Amino acid sequence: MIVCKHDTAVVVLSYNGKDLHQLFFPLLLSESQGHYDVVLVDNACTDDTASVVEQLFPEVSIVRLTVNKGFANGYYEGLKQIQAKYYVLLSADFEVTPQWFQPLYRLMQQHTDIAACQPKIKYYKDKSKFEYAGAGGGFIDKWGYLFCRGRIFFTLEEDHAQYDNTIEVFWASGGCMFVRAEVYHAMGGLDADLYAHMEEVDLCWRMKNAGHRIAYCGSSTVYHIGGSVISYGSPQKLFYNYRNSLILLLKNLATQKLLWMLPFRLCLDGVSGLRCLLKGEFTEVKTIIKAHWSFFLSFNKWYRKRQASKKLIKQQNEFGIYKNSIIVDYFLKKKHLFTDLPFEEKNIL
Repeated sequence: MIVCKHDTAVVVLSYNGKDLHQLFFPLLLSESQGHYDVVLVDNACTDDTASVVEQLFPEVSIVRLTVNKGFANGYYEGLKQIQAKYYVLLSADFEVTPQWFQPLYRLMQQHTDIAACQPKIKYYKDKSKFEYAGAGGGFIDKWGYLFCRGRIFFTLEEDHAQYDNTIEVFWASGGCMFVRAEVYHAMGGLDADLYAHMEEVDLCWRMKNAGHRIAYCGSSTVYHIGGSVISYGSPQKLFYNYRNSLILLLKNLATQKLLWMLPFRLCLDGVSGLRCLLKGEFTEVKTIIKAHWSFFLSFNKWYRKRQASKKLIKQQNEFGIYKNSIIVDYFLKKKHLFTDLPFEEKNIL
């Protein structure tokens, strides 16, 4: 068990990530002075990542895992061995900025009902733009489709300080998630069976069902390379997108909503598959079918997880659920920016 000197542990999950650590750890560590510990979770690396980190950055603590079972399970197993008041789940391909930590920490200290938050996430390769995985805070529409301020489907906005405020959101990015350790463990942590996509959305949804709030802090900025674990647009990414979306609905929706929303969502996936078929995108069609088969073949497992999640429900917080269809708004009404949507934000002072 690693007992942190500070009340916050910035935990970096690594699989053969020594090049990224050599690039990003110097600033991360210089910013840590007096604020947080840095812990590397070696997710069964097959190279010399751990020894390189030990040699170059001796102040970094290391948790070693013997088996790599993906992003979610790496954090699930690693965080059980770290004692702190707060965790910051920071993916290896993130670059922090000067003073990135303090606004997040103050937010969590001042608002004890906030279980998790994220900073502004921008694109490392084009720092004028928001980044796909989290951008300016996460939301979900009435059919269970995810989107962000600053990123809706294929549109990445440029940052013109339009999202510099601090607001309540539905989910915070797992790429840089500041979370209360006590709440994280009480909720059961990241679901390892989701493997590497939407696991943070599932965790945030469980937290909100238990009455907690999730926040976005626009006065803190980090940069994300993106696609370094699972490439955007790859069949693997598509598989987890379709399968895990269904799992999220099954695990977290109220029963009266689930009974009609899950069948309708399956129909929407079918329409998406038909569209791919007509366009000759046969790999995508096969991937959608594979995702649905995977979901139904393990339905009993997912349903048991739903039963476990229901035991945690207290006062459900549904803020951040967009009442319209983001698909209709984006593709038919051509509302490509978050500011185009009829959504009333809830500022956190």
